Amino acid sequence: MPPRPPEPGTSAGPARWGWLDALRGIAALVVVFDHSSYAFMADFRRELTPQFNTSRYGIMVFFLVSGYIIPASLERRGCVRTFWAGRVFRVYPLCLAVVAVVLVLDALGVAEIRDLDGRSAAVVAAAHVTLLQELLGTRSFLLVLWTLSYEMAFYLLVVALFTVRLHRRSAAVAVTLAGLAAASATAGLTVRTSALSVAVGTGLLITLASIAMLGAVCCASARSPVLRVSGGVLGGVLALVLVPCNGTVPMWEGLVILAVMFFGTAVHRAEHGQSTWRWAACTAVVVIACAVGSAYGHSGEAPFSRRGWIVAFLLAVLTFGVGLASRRRRVPHWLIGLGVISYSVYLVHPVLLAVTYGTIGRSQRDSLLLEAAFFAVLLPVCVLTYRYVEAPSRAWGRKLARRAEPP
Repeated sequence: MPPRPPEPGTSAGPARWGWLDALRGIAALVVVFDHSSYAFMADFRRELTPQFNTSRYGIMVFFLVSGYIIPASLERRGCVRTFWAGRVFRVYPLCLAVVAVVLVLDALGVAEIRDLDGRSAAVVAAAHVTLLQELLGTRSFLLVLWTLSYEMAFYLLVVALFTVRLHRRSAAVAVTLAGLAAASATAGLTVRTSALSVAVGTGLLITLASIAMLGAVCCASARSPVLRVSGGVLGGVLALVLVPCNGTVPMWEGLVILAVMFFGTAVHRAEHGQSTWRWAACTAVVVIACAVGSAYGHSGEAPFSRRGWIVAFLLAVLTFGVGLASRRRRVPHWLIGLGVISYSVYLVHPVLLAVTYGTIGRSQRDSLLLEAAFFAVLLPVCVLTYRYVEAPSRAWGRKLARRAEPP
């Protein structure tokens, strides 16, 4: 069997994957600026956000990169069991470490955890075990963890399509989801935030969803073809129910997020000859048009301006396109390195912000110096968390994944 190409974030293969790491690094910096600007550049942020939603820009770039990488990772391995082993050790260890640090800091009075909206810490913690907490009627311990819930939903859908042998239909899936988003927005179809949790109760929904997810992962990882298909379908149904019916973002945006990730997959297929560039271009046109139309035509309240969201979305797609067009060019090593630690940057910066709020508080006026100082402290810390948390856990995950491979 030929050697497997390295994944982004590894030391091997910078020419092939460097552009993806660069995109992740840029996205991480933008998200950090969006959140840290509350503390250090509040006046500038108030002027900028209605015109350009920096947070949505960063996460859309992340979602495009995930869509490009994740299904390819599963298909390269050809084993659902190996895929889940790799994902668990890639995502969970740092997430658990960061949440643990936040809880300790909260107990010491150095930083405060987010308002849990009246939920007990035990219920919220139980929801976090699945990483679907934002789709289960509970708030995340850290604001940024909401995107991991949509990532997990995407993983479930990717596995579902793989088990029923429809994984090559990424473009069709992206177009369908984007169309549903546009239809729901223009028709004024709205679902109350956490509607399922309100209907059946948060505790019961968390219990049912946790059982369903555990069953889906275990069955999809089994050797029996019937169990694999059953587990894959169960996980896919769980994702398709929770995202539109129990998300914390509007229904149309939840569907757009999934469509964007599958659009990233469609681009990967075109690049590797599994589809045509013409089909990928058509997919891009439909997804972009439906996303913009959904944002412009939706009714109801949203925590962002239409213009700010649309500009951010279009710039995210443009950034991904520029990265793709430049993929054979040499990428600066510092930018690749930033991409390598981007997951740490994404998860650690809210903790540092919480400590900042709990000690020195927010700046009374815009201070570019304090903003720069925040980055100067954050990045070395993230190098350490990558080295001592991420890298070892990923190495363990790769070892476990090799053991989980079928003979």
